[in-house]
Amino acid sequence: MDRILIFAGTTEGRELAEFCAEKQIDADVSTATEYGSSLLPAGIGVLSGRLNNEEICTLLRKKRYAAVIDATHPYAQAATDNIRSACQQLAIPCWRLLRKTLPVYGESVTALEQMTALLNQTDCTVLSTLGSKSVPALTSVRNFRSRIWLRLLPSESIRSDCVRLGFDSGKLIFAKGPFSTEQNLSHIRQSGAEILLTKESGTVGGYPEKAEAVKLAGIRMITLCRPVEADCGYDEAEIRRMLLLMKEKDLR
Repeated sequence: MDRILIFAGTTEGRELAEFCAEKQIDADVSTATEYGSSLLPAGIGVLSGRLNNEEICTLLRKKRYAAVIDATHPYAQAATDNIRSACQQLAIPCWRLLRKTLPVYGESVTALEQMTALLNQTDCTVLSTLGSKSVPALTSVRNFRSRIWLRLLPSESIRSDCVRLGFDSGKLIFAKGPFSTEQNLSHIRQSGAEILLTKESGTVGGYPEKAEAVKLAGIRMITLCRPVEADCGYDEAEIRRMLLLMKEKDLR
């Protein structure tokens, strides 16, 4: 079977890599970080590091992949745009894996600027579960050092960046999800948060557990809604079927 390329960065991307390893489907997996690469199964080609459009084009020309699967995070819009553009330039099939959306609980915004504007209308203590990429934008919140707690993946470089930006090192919670309702509630109580910030990350991203914890704690939740996808895509089950069909066709 011709080799495929998976751009990962989500649980679904890792699960697709495991599926390919199990079904002996030739695949390379590209992750933005070494941490993401460390989660991948044996028997899969691993590429680590963020790639721009030109670098993706170079990789596709060199490897001559039969198809590309974009399983990057729903909020990684720039990555999806670069992958789609490169595949279009080289006429390579690109399958976008779409995570199922959920109803939004509480308040919602479509941009970080709207979120910080809402926060600047209050003096409430805030717990952000938005991730490290959103941290710089939160410095525009009034009195952010005293008001904002950050829950982040364990990383010394992320810790250093937060401290450099002026966040209180005592208000950093380093932990790896998925988080249960009880764990979310514990972090809310630890921080004394009156507002929880989150993305609509779906069931896989633990959104229902955050919403339930907020209800139990009786605090506000503000959700950063997903960017609108330009193209239709496929769920994980559909992509698995497509991969098996490709393998079956190759064996004929």
